[in-house]
Amino acid sequence: MLRSRFPLVLVLALLSGLAVVTAPAASAQGACPDHQAPPPPVDTSERPPPGQAEPAPLPMPAEPVGGARMGECGMVFPAGAATPPETTAASWVVQDLDTGAVVAAKNPHARERPASLIKTLLALVVLKDLDQDQVIVPTEEDATQECTCVGIVAGGSYTVDQLLHGLLMHSGNDVAHAFATALGGVPATVQKMNDLAASLGATDTRAATPSGLDGPGMSTSAYDLSLIFHQAMRHPEFAAAVSTKSFQFPDEPGKPAFSIVNDNKLLGGYPGFLGGKTGFTDDARHTYVGGAERDGRRLAVVMMRAEQRPTMVVTQAAELLDYGFTLEKAGAQPVGRLVEPANPAEKAAGAPEQAAKAGATAKIPARDPFGLLGWMVTLAVALLIVTGFVIAYQRRRKTDSPS
Repeated sequence: MLRSRFPLVLVLALLSGLAVVTAPAASAQGACPDHQAPPPPVDTSERPPPGQAEPAPLPMPAEPVGGARMGECGMVFPAGAATPPETTAASWVVQDLDTGAVVAAKNPHARERPASLIKTLLALVVLKDLDQDQVIVPTEEDATQECTCVGIVAGGSYTVDQLLHGLLMHSGNDVAHAFATALGGVPATVQKMNDLAASLGATDTRAATPSGLDGPGMSTSAYDLSLIFHQAMRHPEFAAAVSTKSFQFPDEPGKPAFSIVNDNKLLGGYPGFLGGKTGFTDDARHTYVGGAERDGRRLAVVMMRAEQRPTMVVTQAAELLDYGFTLEKAGAQPVGRLVEPANPAEKAAGAPEQAAKAGATAKIPARDPFGLLGWMVTLAVALLIVTGFVIAYQRRRKTDSPS
């Protein structure tokens, strides 16, 4: 009787192995660190004003934005490729600036704080709503913001182009506030930033301040900031500002002319560097975005919640760019993609030559969402179960045999 039932037992054992392994694997994406909200703050900067409730975490999409592998935890890199270099960053993304392909990543949708990298999103709003030669007169409130500051003078006269250089080269919080005032005030500007982020498909992003200073509900991800930087680099004005090494501000009443220097240390130090942005707050830690061109390919890296030790963040960024260029040269398959904006106007923005260079979005090969590791574990469990039934069957036969 037992012999006749053995094939059925074997099938049930295999199904049991699948059930055991599949259930935990299905919830693995939800268990990724910081996928719902950034880590708890270390200070009171995100405490809501009296009478206001703390913002709820942003809703999570049903499917990972950018492809199935963008929902993975840990390192995400092409099959058969070398392991990415170790960094201090909690998450990072290396993208192709022309095709929108995600070359490699680490926990790409982990929700973190952007620090001053959110100024790239503010810059997109400025480029959309203000003319480059428009004159802005800063208020006393603009000029006395918590620094880092460029040093603009209340009552002075500055063009949007001048202030854009100060925003992106020297991360001026005074400039960010002056732009917000010109755009209708801080609440209106933050709303414009969040509306633009949503139109770009940045589902992890919620700006709380125009400057990147921490505030209630502030959130983004390495994927989202890659998406924002990708769109920003399509604008010649943005690309020119982040690649400028030094810039002079005019003299104003009570203050002589002065120069600012780009605070991105890879500019002039990394071959083919195109520019980028740095950021830091106590809660966000160090954040970074930078792009470079090599052998006709343009890549960019975003790093979130990184530390300056044991090596500087820019050194770690350079290593990730090197890794990305190596993968691109080898023809490795991308692991994800940056989505195109829902707003056709945003999709069409940028220099025509950049849009032509981008061409078609890189094709992402279909991937089993269960993953190679999941099936390997399933097979191992199934084999163990089958082995156990075989041993039990053999022992039963010996027991049933006449002595």
